[in-house]
Amino acid sequence: MATKRKMTMGVIVGNRGFFPDHLAKTGREEMIQTLQKAGMDAVVLGPEQSKHGAVETYEEAKRCADLFKSKADAMDGVIVTLPNFGDERAIADTLRLARLGVPVLVQATPDTQSKMTITHRRDSFCGKMSACNNLTQYGIPYSLTTLHTEAPDSAEFTKDLEWFAAVCRIVKGFRNLRIGALGARPTAFNTVRYSEKLLEKSGISVETLDLSEVLGRISRMKDSDDAAVQKLQSIQKYVSTQDIPQAALMKMAKLGAVVDEWMKATHVQISAVQCWTSLEENLGVVPCTVMSMMSDSLLSSACEVDVCGVLGMHALQLASETPSALLDWNNNYGSDPNKAVCFHCSNLPKHFFKDVKMDYQAIIAGTVGKDNTFGTCVGQVKAGAMSFARFSTDDFAGTIRGYSGGGRFTDDPLETFGGAGVVEIPGLQKLLRYICENGFEHHVAANFSTVAPAVHEATSRYLGWDMYAHSA
Repeated sequence: MATKRKMTMGVIVGNRGFFPDHLAKTGREEMIQTLQKAGMDAVVLGPEQSKHGAVETYEEAKRCADLFKSKADAMDGVIVTLPNFGDERAIADTLRLARLGVPVLVQATPDTQSKMTITHRRDSFCGKMSACNNLTQYGIPYSLTTLHTEAPDSAEFTKDLEWFAAVCRIVKGFRNLRIGALGARPTAFNTVRYSEKLLEKSGISVETLDLSEVLGRISRMKDSDDAAVQKLQSIQKYVSTQDIPQAALMKMAKLGAVVDEWMKATHVQISAVQCWTSLEENLGVVPCTVMSMMSDSLLSSACEVDVCGVLGMHALQLASETPSALLDWNNNYGSDPNKAVCFHCSNLPKHFFKDVKMDYQAIIAGTVGKDNTFGTCVGQVKAGAMSFARFSTDDFAGTIRGYSGGGRFTDDPLETFGGAGVVEIPGLQKLLRYICENGFEHHVAANFSTVAPAVHEATSRYLGWDMYAHSA
């Protein structure tokens, strides 16, 4: 897996002169310490730049905005901390002048019941409402902590900061995102149709590559080429390849090398690949292992050219910083209304499995022959917390919509082929009805995490998508 990137948060320390100034000073220090403890960098005015490094006047707002703009490329989000009531206009002015377009979290520090005299009284409880009122007037979207007031060093704020960081990673990760679409949509899969124009409107571009170009580049690549040799070694280290013909492994290696080179050359970050059944008929392998390796390395890859599907994978991966998979909502599990079988043939990342080995694709083998379908990753999905998400472009409404929620993969027994697991989701029947009534696809992105609330917040509040948050 990739190394986690250190995050950077801008901090606006609210202050209002007729409230105790010393609270702004200590509040600033507390927030910086909290961010440092979370492994984050803070961009904040110093005491030499404004009174206690806080923001109260328009001049200080300009100074803070200039500081933020000078660090704009590094900034992931902004935290508005209110150690006292805070100046509502200065906070909004700072964000308007900085024009960062990043998520904003508003935090207010609680009063202490024994310190309610004029010397220590904060009134942040009230000031938070005024700050939010002004942000609304200015048209600046913002997020809120779980509790109305939370101390920077509290367990509640620590949890909220983790959630907010996930929101920031999604928003930043979707900005100028480039998705690679390799091959045409399989004729039998109308369900994966999508609008490039609606994605482009949200700053997401799609770079296409015809499979004929992929196959042509593979045919020109020698077995001895460094890229092919290195990819072959990577495949053999990644998954058990016992009983897999060497010729099939070399084809997979060349396919992986070609895709890697193309993605690097075109600055593509994630991909969706045609499989069914052109690669089997014209190359003689399935791309599953190559795609599994990409997803396991946090370069999410979806089959059947499901561009919106890989977008869901990417959102979950950005939020959790762990690999995602694309699955089918595939089968009921006995008579339990809250359980289902999620399945793919499969290209699931190794991260998802109890144990995994390479095998042939049992479904397509009946059509194109077993010898042309080696390369799947087969095994049962391990147990653990699960988040899911799905996005879809709605051409009729001219918007992007989706849903997200959580559940868990279980240890329930399952005898089948491919990559499969049993999921338990509270209120599953309600979710399935929502999917069918609203015409969503049968594919869903999944991740071992509890980040669905962050996906909902990032996409609905900051990207403006029409999102449904599932709950029982």
